[in-house]
Amino acid sequence: MKVKPDPRHQARVAALQALFEWSFNSTNIEEIVRRDIADYNRFETPRESEIAPDQDLALFLVNGVTENLETIDKIIEECAPEWPIGQIAKTDLEVLRIAIFELYIARNVPPKVAIDEAVELAKEFGGENSSKFVNGVLGTVVKEMMPEVEKADKSGKEKTTANLAEEQK
Repeated sequence: MKVKPDPRHQARVAALQALFEWSFNSTNIEEIVRRDIADYNRFETPRESEIAPDQDLALFLVNGVTENLETIDKIIEECAPEWPIGQIAKTDLEVLRIAIFELYIARNVPPKVAIDEAVELAKEFGGENSSKFVNGVLGTVVKEMMPEVEKADKSGKEKTTANLAEEQK
């Protein structure tokens, strides 16, 4: 796996790992994040430890996902109706939960960034088709639930969901 020199990406990785573990044993999610980041700092090479996860972002993401889990899961069910929550691969599900929290609830990053990051996480940790699945669901979230993203971008050029999805490939 190639290391991305970005503490924010590493924070999303830490959040993904913590949410994945939490989904099985529901222990204190903040303790999981802190432990995982401490382990990352202890076991990674010097180059990798220079880009340690942004712990504040990781905690923000896991708390946001867990506090809004019901809402996020309803969005997933609406945007991927042929895939019941119980049938989505756990990794893909957690990637979607993080992305939907950032994209739709927190709105703390531009939609393109949230989708890019989710697709990258799906490529790194998911199955062969995970990135396409995640991209498709998030494209539907943008199209169906965020029509303002469909409007013109700063240059006045029409920015459609299809454009966003194509940019992800």
